[in-house]
Amino acid sequence: MTNPTQARSLDMHHPVSGTSDRIALGITLSLRFLADTFFAKRYGNRAIVLETVAAVPGMVGGMLVHLRCLRWMVDDHGWIRTLLDEAENERMHLMTFVEIAKPNWFERLVVLMTQALFFVFFFGLYLVSSRTAHRLVGYFEEEAVISYTRYLNEIDEGRVENIPAPALAIDYWKLAPDARLRDVVLAVRMDEAGHRDVNHAFADALTASGPAHAAAQ
Repeated sequence: MTNPTQARSLDMHHPVSGTSDRIALGITLSLRFLADTFFAKRYGNRAIVLETVAAVPGMVGGMLVHLRCLRWMVDDHGWIRTLLDEAENERMHLMTFVEIAKPNWFERLVVLMTQALFFVFFFGLYLVSSRTAHRLVGYFEEEAVISYTRYLNEIDEGRVENIPAPALAIDYWKLAPDARLRDVVLAVRMDEAGHRDVNHAFADALTASGPAHAAAQ
């Protein structure tokens, strides 16, 4: 979980360099188009699908790095814990927005199908190219920051009610007892910015064959 008070750049975009990055960005923009088409400005419902997808990469990456480290008997340089923490953080985002948006049965079905399909896809991608997989997550998180910024604008302009924050969110982010939806979205957006930076850094490390290369590639 990223500290909500920690300063991070919210408009950072990693420049595309090479085929791997173009593939990752292309997939991201395609999924963004589908999300815009299906959910429009229903940001709470969009967040549910976004977070059920976002919770997959950390768990898949952590598991595969763990197995590779066991197989090659090398250190993970902290990657496993970082990835599993990311997965847990994204799961808490999902649980929070389920409380807020209260999805209907059809939206829950969409979540189940999306998660299953994305798990299979991401598992295969990580096996083929962990660099591309981490770059994909970095671009996903860039789009997540944009989506949550738009969500905040809807709240600030009165088009989305600034309801009380769920108790789950107050406990997890240690928010004030009277925290509202706006406070939750701010905390989630900062988490996403942190995951964006970490995954782009992991992709860069794999590109440069850095110290984590042996464990993750």
